[in-house]
Amino acid sequence: MLRRIKSERPRAGLVESVAGWSARHRTAAIAAWLLLVVIAVMSSSLFPGDEVRSTDPGEAGRGQRMVSAQNAGDSIRESVMIRAGEGADPDTRRAVTKDLVAALGAVPGAVTDVGSPSGEHGGRWVSKDGTADLVTFEIAGPDAEFGTHKQTAFAAVEKVTRQHPEARVDQAGDSSLASAVDEGIKDDMKRAETTSLPLTVVILLVVFGSLIAAGIPLLLSATAVAAAFGLLDTLGRWVPFNSASSAIVLLIGMAVGIDYSLFYLRRIREERAAGHPVREALRIASRTSGHAVVVSGLTVMVCMTGLLFTGVDVFKGLTLGTVLVVGLAVLGSVTALPALVAALGDRIDRGRIPWLGRRRTAAGRSRLWTAVAERVVRRPLLTGGTAAVVLAAMALPALGMHLQDSTQIQSLPRGVSAAADAGARMQEVFPGVAMPARVVVSADGPQVRAAADALHEQAARSDGALREPITMVPVGEALVIRVPLAGAGTDPESMRALEFLRERALPATVGAVEGTEIAVAGRTAMPYDFTRQVNARTPLVFGFVLVLAFALLVVAFRSLALPLVSIALNLLSIGAAYGVLVAVFQGGRLESLLDFNAYGGVVSWLPLFMFIILFGLSMDYHIFILSRIRERWTGSPGGGPDATREAIVGGIAASAGVVTSAAVIMVGVFSVFTTLSAIEYKMLGTGMAVAILIDATVVRGVLLPAALALLGDRAWTLPGRRRTQVARPGTDRQRYESSTTRA
Repeated sequence: MLRRIKSERPRAGLVESVAGWSARHRTAAIAAWLLLVVIAVMSSSLFPGDEVRSTDPGEAGRGQRMVSAQNAGDSIRESVMIRAGEGADPDTRRAVTKDLVAALGAVPGAVTDVGSPSGEHGGRWVSKDGTADLVTFEIAGPDAEFGTHKQTAFAAVEKVTRQHPEARVDQAGDSSLASAVDEGIKDDMKRAETTSLPLTVVILLVVFGSLIAAGIPLLLSATAVAAAFGLLDTLGRWVPFNSASSAIVLLIGMAVGIDYSLFYLRRIREERAAGHPVREALRIASRTSGHAVVVSGLTVMVCMTGLLFTGVDVFKGLTLGTVLVVGLAVLGSVTALPALVAALGDRIDRGRIPWLGRRRTAAGRSRLWTAVAERVVRRPLLTGGTAAVVLAAMALPALGMHLQDSTQIQSLPRGVSAAADAGARMQEVFPGVAMPARVVVSADGPQVRAAADALHEQAARSDGALREPITMVPVGEALVIRVPLAGAGTDPESMRALEFLRERALPATVGAVEGTEIAVAGRTAMPYDFTRQVNARTPLVFGFVLVLAFALLVVAFRSLALPLVSIALNLLSIGAAYGVLVAVFQGGRLESLLDFNAYGGVVSWLPLFMFIILFGLSMDYHIFILSRIRERWTGSPGGGPDATREAIVGGIAASAGVVTSAAVIMVGVFSVFTTLSAIEYKMLGTGMAVAILIDATVVRGVLLPAALALLGDRAWTLPGRRRTQVARPGTDRQRYESSTTRA
């Protein structure tokens, strides 16, 4: 056996060097971080211009581009349904309809095309049962005056509604429903901020027991989020960023920012409790936890870039936002955080909370997770196999997952938005009117109009797939035809109606006009095309994420077995989360408990998005735990099964506190999503919280130690490589590295 004695302190790596410089030049490091945040926040004022808008994929996106190319605004149509109230005279409905048509006709500069071009039923349509009238109208442009025209038109409808309290008047359409969603997003953002912040503060106080120590992770994550949003405002001139992604970026940024700070601070406290001075504790923490933070952050960012392979515009901004906020969180944790700790020194524990502060100052092993890990490593096949079977059983409902997109009406629960409620009621009486298919024709003219009129005949012969009223309005030199479709908007019936329109009705009418280009857009076509494109690209995204994550983990741990185990365990926990998602939401089995309307499936983009986000975030725990276990394994003399089991138990016990704290924060933050109004947020919050909870308990406590115990020393080496051994950072014995060879 040959042994090579290394120097007491091996050469510092990049993370350790950066953190060491920040600790020595703490004023400059803190000032540089704050300057970066200020520049990022103010950067949008340095680059004036309008934000680029996202384009829908497929044919729906093509129709959207055809309208935009006209530079003549867009066709914005509203519909109003009038019914007599209970006990009211049936003639009331006709009187209200007459007054509404007159009121809209009195503001010709703001409203055009009241009713239908043919003037059917005197500018109105009547429901099949004769109990409801429908009036439609266009809000006039140009864009600069659209806001004023909208207010004028809506005021006319509101005035007639007030004049006839005995009638039931419901308005829904392009502008009102879009405004409802925008308001819902704003309300959700406010609710997410006001709910997640106090919750996070409470958890941090429990974790650290000190006001100052708890404030550092919050400060760093808040500044990272602020800088990310500032940069997003600037980069939004070139990359589309959907406002619906704001809540996701906010909560992910807060979660990972606090997690990374926790990894660092808890290790620093552990080394301080072991008797090391502040600078030495910082050095050890940067070499261990700092390295784990960088690898974790890179994994999250690499996984997020997989969304770009979908080719969907809305994912570009979401990817950019997540990569920015995670990257800034990593940067802050390896630069500003060491500088703050070095500047505060022992004052970091000031502001202690009675009892809790005394209890949390010293670092210790978790008795619970130590006992669990000891039992697992003694019987890894039984315990690990049982846990795997349980998670597999939880994943079984995912085999029946039905992907479906939500419309503006379905997305918001009843009672949240008057426009969404009105749209739902209108959908029952006049299916498809509130969100019709938008057929964009590249040219307008008598021949095109005549062909478009033939769509009425197609609707009559479609067995209810196409509905009336069919309307058409010019937009520049193009023509926009609105065709109501059967169904709820995104259900199978609506999809069949869309296929009938695209494949049969249009080729026989407008599509037969020579020299014209047609494209079908709208609230049914967009999710239809979106889902088809995402499903077609999903294998590519999965392959990219898995291969890149595998390569990154191989480089980080110099092992083939560990990346394979980590990927398998992540897939198992994600599958279990999918199963819970289907059990809860598909069919709305728990709608009364979670306050959402019954929903027939899982939002189509959610499984892919959850896979990418969870795959990245779950690696936080895996990398941190594996780093602590590997640290003990490499420092154990001789190796062997006993040393491996001791390293597993010791690593699990040492990382239990920080992983539990980080998981509680992340579960709490994502649980906030379940309180938001949109069904997509509720699904996302439920799935993410369940997956993280599973990952931090069953996977961390049972499956991971069981797999490592079964693999033994093979988990930590590449095939054909010899075992290397170094002393654990933070010990008083000499640091050395040994390698063995057999003569």
